[in-house]
Amino acid sequence: MALTITDECINCDVCEPECPNGAISQGEEIYVIDPNLCTECVGHYETSQCVDVCPVDCIIPDPNREETKEELQAKYEKLINESA
Repeated sequence: MALTITDECINCDVCEPECPNGAISQGEEIYVIDPNLCTECVGHYETSQCVDVCPVDCIIPDPNREETKEELQAKYEKLINESA
């Protein structure tokens, strides 16, 4: 499933540059994750890089966007093909 950022976000700016898909951006109050771009780093890394660097553990699986590893891999491949 795609990830989401909870309102515990402290706007520390460390997650945005870690996202290989450019899915993280500054929202009105906190950082947000575009679920159409988030692959949980499947295809890039073994773990979700934003989760690894978040100092307050506010990046969690989005309960509204359940996706299997296979679906995340397919999304990654589609994103790679679109950018080529």
